[in-house]
Amino acid sequence: MKNKTPSYPPVRGRLVTFFGLRFPNCVSAIFHFSLFTKRKVTPILHSSFFTLHFSITMLPKDFTDYTSKLFGKERWERYLASFEGNVPVSVRYNPFKKREDDESLAISEPIPWCRNAFYLSERPDFTLDPLLHAGVYYVQEAGSMFLDEVIRQLAPDYLPEKGVALDLCAAPGGKSTLLRAALPEGYMLYSNEPDRRRANILMENIQKQGHPKVVVTNNYAIDYQRSGMLFDFILCDVPCSGEGMFRKDSGAIGEWSMQNVMKCTALQCSIIEDIWPCLAPNGILVYSTCTFNTHEDEENVLWICEKFGAELLPIKIEDEWNITGSLLPEWQQQPVYRFIPGVTRGEGLFMAVLRKNGDDVVKTKPKGCLRIMCDGHYEAVQRTRPNAKAEQRKEKYSSSKEKNGNAKEKTGNAKCNKAPQLVPAHAEALLITTPEDKYPRAELTLEDALRYLHHEAIVLDSSVPRGYVVVCYHGHPLGFVKNIGNRANNLYPQEWKIRKDLG
Repeated sequence: MKNKTPSYPPVRGRLVTFFGLRFPNCVSAIFHFSLFTKRKVTPILHSSFFTLHFSITMLPKDFTDYTSKLFGKERWERYLASFEGNVPVSVRYNPFKKREDDESLAISEPIPWCRNAFYLSERPDFTLDPLLHAGVYYVQEAGSMFLDEVIRQLAPDYLPEKGVALDLCAAPGGKSTLLRAALPEGYMLYSNEPDRRRANILMENIQKQGHPKVVVTNNYAIDYQRSGMLFDFILCDVPCSGEGMFRKDSGAIGEWSMQNVMKCTALQCSIIEDIWPCLAPNGILVYSTCTFNTHEDEENVLWICEKFGAELLPIKIEDEWNITGSLLPEWQQQPVYRFIPGVTRGEGLFMAVLRKNGDDVVKTKPKGCLRIMCDGHYEAVQRTRPNAKAEQRKEKYSSSKEKNGNAKEKTGNAKCNKAPQLVPAHAEALLITTPEDKYPRAELTLEDALRYLHHEAIVLDSSVPRGYVVVCYHGHPLGFVKNIGNRANNLYPQEWKIRKDLG
């Protein structure tokens, strides 16, 4: 999540000026440049040089001046060279759902600092893979998966077998789904996102993973402080200036400015100050960003240590991982961890692990309540909306009855008094604790699975019983249908459906 205060023109989505004329984006500008100069530029557009040239030339001067000095000559040259290569694609399999050795993903090699995670040799069309929608795997940047190694090393000495964890800025859900897999089984995870729209995306991804011990909330850090809750583990992947995503998201370049960096720095301190009282004595807080500058990274961690008396905990790393330490000259020996594109295989990441010393707990009288979007246990059934026309008929009949005194109730209005129909909650189909024999199941072909995810009606085999049925792909539940014989009514959530044309 990034601050949205643009200062420099991004690579795409803005007007670009060539020879006094303005074009909607850089690609268009180069195309028109070729018309004016009669120079052929098509080969460049299809080469890695094009990406390298555009990305580097669009880097803000303040960023290049500051970061080149921060990195040093060798790291800076390797960082610039990383724009020329392809951005690594990586996935992490869900350990709570069986993994199949299929050919849908071109697995290249494992990611050394994360279990069940792999680099891919090529990027498939993830949207058209039903296994992604079934929660079998999650597409995640490799560097951010370092959190798995952190949890693995912390668990024996610092994390109780049963506890409560919080992912404070969780959308779209990559780190939350990783946390749920890495934390001890006895943990309950609160996954929070302040932005309502992003919280809906978070809820979708959490439900697809299928683990019951996750609560999705839509709150700010101060709301958690007012709730009086205490957590054994808190992840603060705070909003930042997004420098580490420049090669992956060229739009982030246009949103960067030194002013934005300072705004983000202040915001990050404010978030930590609000959530620190919620950290239990001797609890662990992981602070992370996807940016490079020391203002948002080392300097903020130093501030946390000085203000709250926090202790930095070291994480053992292997030399071959090429993880960089602190870049703050006076803090060279402190255990913080940097992922720099071109040096480490992944995008930009900064992470520090802090422990709360002492038993200082700010006693807060609970006020208000948290906005809970789903509680992880999920209701077994949900009610359909009452029929609007039936309600109108019922209301009309009631008013008519009042006028006519003791008029007899017409049999035709009996259906107006029927209770709303109960249907299974969609999340129950995806939940790993739902018994396989609770509902009939039907296996779908790839074509039918995509039609289902596109929210189209499908036809099931005549042997499938009528009523509510869980449809599956490769044995993994996708959701519910109501089989009425000649067709199966699609109950897949409308807001989750694939928008891409299936062709």
